Amino acid sequence: MDHARAAISNLFAGEPMSYTRFSIARQMDGDNSHVEMRLSADDEEGGETGRQEHMHASMPPQRSVKNLCFIVIAALLLLLIGFLVGYLSYRGRMQKASRCLDGSGKCEMTPTASYLTEDETEEEEVPGPSVLYWPDLRTLFSGKLSARRLEDSLRQRANKDSFEAGQIEDEKAASYIHDQFNSFHLDEVWNDEHYVKLQVKGSSNNRVSILQNGKEEELESPNAYVAYSKTGSVVGKPVHVNYGLKADFQKLEKLGVSLNGTILIFRAGKITLAEKVANAQEAGAVGVLMYLDPYDYKNTDALVPFGHAHLGTGDPFTPGFPSFNHTQFPPVESSGLPRIPVQTISSQAAGKLYSKMDGDKCLLEWKSGVMGCKMMSSMANVTVKLSVNNVMVDQKILNIFGAIKGFEEPDRYVVIGAQRDSWGPGAAKAGVGTAILLELARVISDIVKNAGYKPRRSIIFASWSAGEYGAVGATEWLEGYSATLHAKAFTYINLDAAVLGFNHMKISASPLLYTLLERTMKGVKDPTKDSGNLYDRVGSDWVKTVVPLGLDNAAFPFLAFSGIPVVSFGFCNKDEEYPLLGTTEDTVENLKMTDKLYDLMRAAAEVAGQIALRLTHDHELYLDFERYSEELLAFQEKFLPYDRDVKALGLTLNWLFFARGDFQRATDTLRRDIASSDRENKIIRRALNDRIMKVEYDFLSPYLSPKDAPFRHIFFGRGSHTLQSLLENLQLLRTSRSSVNVNMLKEQLALATWTIKGAANALVGDIWDTDNEF
Repeated sequence: MDHARAAISNLFAGEPMSYTRFSIARQMDGDNSHVEMRLSADDEEGGETGRQEHMHASMPPQRSVKNLCFIVIAALLLLLIGFLVGYLSYRGRMQKASRCLDGSGKCEMTPTASYLTEDETEEEEVPGPSVLYWPDLRTLFSGKLSARRLEDSLRQRANKDSFEAGQIEDEKAASYIHDQFNSFHLDEVWNDEHYVKLQVKGSSNNRVSILQNGKEEELESPNAYVAYSKTGSVVGKPVHVNYGLKADFQKLEKLGVSLNGTILIFRAGKITLAEKVANAQEAGAVGVLMYLDPYDYKNTDALVPFGHAHLGTGDPFTPGFPSFNHTQFPPVESSGLPRIPVQTISSQAAGKLYSKMDGDKCLLEWKSGVMGCKMMSSMANVTVKLSVNNVMVDQKILNIFGAIKGFEEPDRYVVIGAQRDSWGPGAAKAGVGTAILLELARVISDIVKNAGYKPRRSIIFASWSAGEYGAVGATEWLEGYSATLHAKAFTYINLDAAVLGFNHMKISASPLLYTLLERTMKGVKDPTKDSGNLYDRVGSDWVKTVVPLGLDNAAFPFLAFSGIPVVSFGFCNKDEEYPLLGTTEDTVENLKMTDKLYDLMRAAAEVAGQIALRLTHDHELYLDFERYSEELLAFQEKFLPYDRDVKALGLTLNWLFFARGDFQRATDTLRRDIASSDRENKIIRRALNDRIMKVEYDFLSPYLSPKDAPFRHIFFGRGSHTLQSLLENLQLLRTSRSSVNVNMLKEQLALATWTIKGAANALVGDIWDTDNEF
């Protein structure tokens, strides 16, 4: 300290062991300033000299000016040093943030911090979440996931024959999950009851017979059945139609094959059984049989799969309504219920049937694995008799829920769900997803309760029943709370069938989640390799491999009915179906033959958990709303070649293209609003997030009734209102112009245009910022 004083003293030409204080005091009675200097040898009390504290010494003018110059220079130097330190610190933070953009994870993203609520009279600080940076949270979460616990949960399915919806094993599983949620100390645990109509097997097995030369020979009478099939007996000539795709029917039509009054035989795969049945009805068939072809499903010669034939989701006897109490609704039925009997058979039975047929062999491109595959029989005396005696029952089902409440926006939540029921043991179909659900609930709750993480938004864990019947439990929940969920649930993560193989990945997702999913895969290690991550496996063009959601995916009603962004992710074998799905052989022992099963389950859990945590961590919802601009542009490029054909009808595609441009400008506006906003202002941030989370919902056509057309999404729905249906109609202008209904085409153009325009207006924000001009 003495050396420092000496240095300062010498700098100002003062005496050693003394230092100088100065003050500039404004004289109250004049315009001039008076400069006074105070010298001290030791301290403010005068030190050893005993001089009074307020004693002043008048300094010579020259020394006073010289000292003042030195002081000013010193102050400027200190200011410059402070600026440089601050700049370097800021630059370092920006470099860390920039490294986040490459997905490496070597960064510090926005911590979980409190917002400040601004008020006209006072500024109140709201106690908020503690600071926990994303890389730290991700590492913490990954370290707590346990493959052993996943194995223990999956083992609950061992040595069980069935978990049929509403039956004893399903209820036991529901009770077990409820107890587990409570043991994890979730903030809320509850169950939701629904009373639904399910079709089950009758008192005796359904029967398939061959009628030849007046004699009836039983072909097969399996234990498996197809729910929601029409009951009764039908007789028809057997015809093989490959997978039952539209293209397969067109090939037979070109060959001049009539399908009226026939019983069609399909291979499983490509599309759902319900879609195959709908195509068969349209072609005039009276019945449907389906089997697992050995070409697609290895080692399944004797297996008969279960299934359902409802072209839709939910309880088909309360379409658009929740099944809380049947007596409150009129007796209505879904238009997706089949009007013909349907039954599944084994490939052995299919081979035996083909051997009785003497017609042409199956087309080479159909590549059937059944020996002697025939398309039809030329003999009129060979027919098939199909008898279905399923019965309809009223059944109570339970959905089980647990919730971790958010600390800033508890009324905004991400939902993680898995199907619980299965016709057989259901190890792959429901066991894997349920095990992952329980592990995620345990780990995330532990992080919140014990590790200091305070999620901004809530996380709901859901265990669905009656998923085998067409996502009945999930759909009834969506229908029951539709007015609330579309405004509060902003993402659904589906865990069903998350591991069906090991060398490939199957991804289905809303475009809003593409960016988050990609960055998540970059941060999850590939469990099948010594190095690398999941993104390395899928590659940079992974979006091109995204599989459109089908009716057999529980995420479908969330997206197409409720307008909630979804992601469904899982491991599988490339170009190979999991052969035991939906059969009595879907056991834990058979599933364990999958290489690195529990490591794959852990990786799937890590992907789902990271997505959920990231969506509850950041200030801004991690939903890439700009992706839909790309999707609209892709459709515009597909529509453009038919511009002249449309103009020849006196119509135009321009308004549709203008609406797309409006949506693009709306996304630009929202991005600017986000960039210029105060991220710490809770009210502003919530308003911006509300605009982001409504993007998906705004693509539900508002011009359709949810009762008559439940899947109203113009990208992913079903019906004439979709952009895909519009494209198919435009294509008919080239191939079959006479079959095009011009009024319907005009309506399609109008509804699509105004749905997109409405989505653009909603994205812009306040009503005074929107207009109806293109």
